Amino acid sequence: MMDLKTYGYTEIEAVPDGLLPGRVTELRRERFTVITERGEVTAVLKGTFYHSAETRVEFPCVGDFVLLHYNESGDSLIVTVLPRRSKFSRADYSGHAAGYAKTVLEQVVATNFDYVFILSSLNWDFNVARIMRYMTQARQSGGQPVVILTKADLVEDYNHALGEITQSIPDVPVHAICSHTGLGLNELNPYLMPGKTVVFLGMSGVGKSSLLNALIEQEVMKVQEIREVDSRGRHTTTHRQLFMLPSGAMVIDTPGMRELGLFDADEGIRASFTDVEEWFTQCRFTDCRHQAEPGCAVLAALADGSLSRERWEQYVVQQHENKYVQDKTSYLIDKRARNKSIAMWSKQTKKNGGGKK
Repeated sequence: MMDLKTYGYTEIEAVPDGLLPGRVTELRRERFTVITERGEVTAVLKGTFYHSAETRVEFPCVGDFVLLHYNESGDSLIVTVLPRRSKFSRADYSGHAAGYAKTVLEQVVATNFDYVFILSSLNWDFNVARIMRYMTQARQSGGQPVVILTKADLVEDYNHALGEITQSIPDVPVHAICSHTGLGLNELNPYLMPGKTVVFLGMSGVGKSSLLNALIEQEVMKVQEIREVDSRGRHTTTHRQLFMLPSGAMVIDTPGMRELGLFDADEGIRASFTDVEEWFTQCRFTDCRHQAEPGCAVLAALADGSLSRERWEQYVVQQHENKYVQDKTSYLIDKRARNKSIAMWSKQTKKNGGGKK
């Protein structure tokens, strides 16, 4: 019998008779791989998931703890998702991803993790503004963010980049590493303790697969050559998967995301920009828009250098993006409700004979 506690499971309440707890370690299309005390099983979803879920929020994701009906001779059946202690979400307007819902407002990428490793390579991909956006979302998720600057062997001096991150995000640990030479990997040991889960986030080609291979001490993920034209490796992760490391820690690897939508990130923005928002309480007017109002503490801080313009612009950009996401989410919810009402009205009209000539 396998001890599920090694996979981070903590029994919060008694498991109903006939059900078995497990953790989702892989998702391919609509088939799940789940680790349980009876070993690894393949599972599918109970039909109520498809009929009752308005969005994919309720659907299991890699990292989730679930309860299932165990089937030793075929697919087991996932019947419920246990409460999540953390989750990473992004806005998604594809409307048909994974075939789960006609309108998808939130895409859950990973759950039940302790640390969020935000990976950015030290070559041409290095972008502080993008790291800041990942940071906001990481803080919103409930996990502890850690910035990992990869490919340290491709630059002569990475201390400047470390300084930029430390200045922009002073309260978050930053590590420069090289997966191929092992540079800096020992600095990650405090995060990789038994039972802990780390989620990897980052753009395509930043070295997530190389880092995973180095940590797991074997070639589990295919790594393609770096393109000479832009110093990027082609991304090799095509689905989400949870890996157990020799240390007893777990890693959730996710496909690279070219755009990270800030989904419902109010708390994350506040946590990331407390130094900016503390000026708001000093403004003369409580509804100050910080544009041209008299007695605006933000404008005064920008003028005397107490608040850097770059920092303020980063805050404004993230607030605008978050507002856009929320407005679009509200629009899609209203549109879905209108379509449902129209469909019901049309059905009722036909039933009453209103459609007859």
